[in-house]
Amino acid sequence: MSNFKDDFIANLIFYRTQKGLSQLELSGICECAKSTIGGIESRKNFPSFELILKIAYALEIHPADLFLRNASTAALNAKDKLRSKLLPEIEGFIEREF
Repeated sequence: MSNFKDDFIANLIFYRTQKGLSQLELSGICECAKSTIGGIESRKNFPSFELILKIAYALEIHPADLFLRNASTAALNAKDKLRSKLLPEIEGFIEREF
């Protein structure tokens, strides 16, 4: 069974950094203290339902995306899959055309 709390934290960090937001910037959007976001990311605290909704809104994602899977791992797997499929085709195209 998946550990939803660990997935939530990993996804929060992934989506926050992907969006280019610091903890301070995210806390400003969510109207909470920077220490609140820092405490969540360091596994010291867990957000209320209301804060989860604010975080998802700030990150422009569905709240469920914070729990469903570890997005950073999913993104890496997708990148690896694309590289393994596309790079040989790109290299072959370059060799044929140039």
